Amino acid sequence: MKTIEDRIFTVSSREQFDELALEIFRFQASSNEVYRTYLDILGIRSESITSVDQIPFLPIEFFRSKQVVSGEGPFGQVFESSGTTGQQTSRHYVQHTSIYIESFTRTFTRFYGNPENLCILALLPSYLDRENSSLVYMMDHLIKMSGHPDSNFYLDDLGKLSGILKKRNDDKHPTILLGVSFALLDLAAEYPLNLGENITVMETGGMKGRRKELIRSELHEELKQAFGLVQVHSEYGMTELLSQAYTRGDGHFEPAHWMQVRTRDLYDPLSMLPENSSGGINIIDLANIYSCSFIATGDQGKVYDDGSFEISGRIDHSEIRGCNLMVGG
Repeated sequence: MKTIEDRIFTVSSREQFDELALEIFRFQASSNEVYRTYLDILGIRSESITSVDQIPFLPIEFFRSKQVVSGEGPFGQVFESSGTTGQQTSRHYVQHTSIYIESFTRTFTRFYGNPENLCILALLPSYLDRENSSLVYMMDHLIKMSGHPDSNFYLDDLGKLSGILKKRNDDKHPTILLGVSFALLDLAAEYPLNLGENITVMETGGMKGRRKELIRSELHEELKQAFGLVQVHSEYGMTELLSQAYTRGDGHFEPAHWMQVRTRDLYDPLSMLPENSSGGINIIDLANIYSCSFIATGDQGKVYDDGSFEISGRIDHSEIRGCNLMVGG
């Protein structure tokens, strides 16, 4: 008999997704103190929820002020978001890192193939510098799976990275260059180079005050010009999620099969919007079984009929909209 963890990663239909989402909701409504209290404040009894469309989404800000956990633990890994000085960071308490590894490996392989066949270059802090970063943790595992001698972190050595990119141009080995926005722009400014079709450039967002904020289309245009690219890919992920989505350059993110994205009304956050409507981004991430799988993010965007979505930006003053009854404690 399949465990619930196995069932998460073998979801193959909307019916299976909905059935598992309801099962996880009931588990989290009873075992997650933060989520249970939130439901109580809303006056919602978990037994009254009979469809996925009725499930309330927990505002993501609670990951900053509360320990959002389901079950009894122990929690072997705590991922923490980066933040500017004085900013409260999010913390995601992860009971089983094996679930996270399974999630990101399956999704990455679906989009880009087996990591063993790739050279993976990361413009990120190294694992030793940011071992509590979920993105760095993911890339560290993918780099080790790659096994290519040049696969590594290169945030502090752009000159060496440029030389490796020239080698990949010559030997045509399939390569992924993934980095935060400011580091990719630094590389583009200091070492512009026409890259071959075998090299995929992927940004994960993030200026962190290092450069002027750009909208995604402006960022991609600068990178395309510097590197002679037709498209720049993007990864959508966050500390509070154990799953990711990717776009190959058309602006439409495709989520993992066990991840579903919806939009909410910005002026009535408990009201869901129909597909092809713009609003606040809500995410169901079944891999978040031991934290909370139903999260109202601080992003806004649009969800399409095929389940893909786009991100248009951050929600102004998104720090707790309609949920500040719980934040202070």
